[in-house]
Order: sequence, then structure tokens, then C-alpha cells
Amino acid sequence: MKSLSEFHRVNRPQNPDRHFILKPGRRIKSMPAACGSLLLSLVLTLILAGCSKPAELKISVAEQYGLAYAPIQIMQEKGFLEAALQTVAATDQSVSVDWIKLANTSAIQEAMLADQLDVAFVGIPPFLIGRDQGMPWSIFTGLSECPVELLSNDPAITDLKSLADAGKIALPQPGSIQHILLAMAAEQQLGDATRFDRQLVAMKHHDGLQALLSGQDIVAQFTAPPYNFIAAESPGIEVILSGEEAFGDSFSFIVGIAEDTFLQDEVRRQAFQAALEQSIQFMADNPAETVAILAASYELTPEQAQMYLYGRRLIFGTSIRGVDHFAEFMQRTGYLEKVYGHQDVVWPE
Repeated sequence: MKSLSEFHRVNRPQNPDRHFILKPGRRIKSMPAACGSLLLSLVLTLILAGCSKPAELKISVAEQYGLAYAPIQIMQEKGFLEAALQTVAATDQSVSVDWIKLANTSAIQEAMLADQLDVAFVGIPPFLIGRDQGMPWSIFTGLSECPVELLSNDPAITDLKSLADAGKIALPQPGSIQHILLAMAAEQQLGDATRFDRQLVAMKHHDGLQALLSGQDIVAQFTAPPYNFIAAESPGIEVILSGEEAFGDSFSFIVGIAEDTFLQDEVRRQAFQAALEQSIQFMADNPAETVAILAASYELTPEQAQMYLYGRRLIFGTSIRGVDHFAEFMQRTGYLEKVYGHQDVVWPE
């Protein structure tokens, strides 16, 4: 994959409007017929341009899979974002939303660099890594706090010490929030933040869950709801580390990010924030419909979906927690070149 320094945007500055003024009584002498036709075409073009409909009001949003993203899935299912855009659109302006499925933050980064994506939801650590590499993006909202857990299928593995060199550990990707939490715990308990780096294997949550339950290829998985909930209910699977234990406190698991050019567009940004708040409130006010929507999406029973969403410490809200602690640890241990404070990377309200 190319480094960020190898990506170049093509800036296309727009020419200022040109005004052609013909003063009354002024004569244009000896104008050839071809020139007269050209002038007439130009005037007609300007008139038609002034009568054209306003540009489409559009937002593209990256989807990922997991109950931590539940408000985004509700937003899509209920059409809240389209409705919010329609509220602020001009009379004749059309609105649209593109929902794009992307596997990880690397794919999100590439999509934003290609101007194909406006808004995405990720963990704080991969966001910080992208910012450190030069991505012009900021956090503009929180989304969720939830239990993130490291699980093992080997009865001989009961803690981090017994996990060391025992086999492969599945997590979404290097630099993911699961990776950094594991590094934090490794530093605390074993004195080496990189102790497990050579054991890591990048796997999607669903694939990692299947490997964990089958007892093949991996001995542990660091994952999030509903996958850790499903695994913990299976015989022979034990939780050996929680995210809060590794971090030392609660933290935002998923946050909303966008490039600064989008965030400076107050119309679209505020429409998105209104739709997000509506989605979170809908989940609180309409648990039965929320359960039905998400149970179908994740192939869960209604009872499972009810328990996972409303009985397992999933918290949905727009507050942002944990940036400073993640950034300090990541800079000190070499994942970042700079230290970033909350005020440096969070878009002002």
C-alpha cells in the first residue's frame, strides 16, 4: 500500500463568475457572423446556468458491521439522514445518501483520499494513526461505548502470561483499537507493549469468531459485540481480558470522523448530527422495533438481540472519551510520532 505522501489530490480551483456587460447605445462594429453566433451562445449559456437547479445535497457514509454501530444501521433503515437533508435542502434541491460497506480503517482512508466518502465510524487509535500520517480528518462525534474482550478457546490459557507464544491471536487489523488495548495490557502485565505483535493475525470479526469456535488456526480473539457475546456463551470459551481492564477506565469504542472540508460544511454536518441524535433517541424510545431490525441484520433471536443491546453495557451517545490516554500511550510506545490532545483532533462544537 502506498504511503500517504504518495497520494496527491488534484485541486481544481473554480474560476470566479465573469460578468459580460453591454452598455446601452454601444455599437460593436464589423462583428463577423461567426462571432455574433458565439456571443449569442455564450449569453444563452449564462442564462440557462442561472436557471439550473441547485447541486444535489449528498452525503456518503461508510458502514461497518457490529452492534457498536447500531445507531448508524437504524439511521439507514429508518431514513433519518435523508429526512434531515431534505429539511435543510433548497426547494428544488435533490438529496441522496450513499451507504458504502468498507472492511477497515485502511479502506476508509483510501476512500476519503479518493473523495468517495464523507463520514465514517472507527476506533480512536486507527483514527490517530491516520491523522499522524497526514490525513486531514477530525473526530466530530462519539457513537458508542461497549464491552470489548479478549477470549480464548484453550483451557490452558487463563491470562496474558499463558497466552504469550501460545498461538495466533485474531483481531481486525494492526493499529486497531483491539491491538492498542492488547498492547496496553501487555505493557502493564508483562512489561512489553509489543509482546504479542508477532502472534497477531488480521481477521474480520465474523471469520475470527468461526475460527475461535472451531478451535482451528487461532487460540484467542479480541473482538466486540455481538461476536464476543456469542463466543462467551459457547462451551470452552473464556474471557481473559476486558477492554476496560486494559485501558484502566471506560472509553469511546467508536467515534465519527470526517475530513475537515466536510466538517466546514455546516449544512451537511448539522444534518448528519441531527440524524444521528434522532437514531440514538429512537433506540431508547423504541426498543422493540430496534431489536427487530438488528436481530434480522445479525441473524440473532429477538431474545439475544434484546439482551445484547439493552442488557450488556452498550452505551450509545455523542460524547467522546479516551483520546488523550490513547494518544499519550501510542506516542510513547512508537505508534505515533506526535502527541495529540483532545483539543487537537476533535472538531469544535
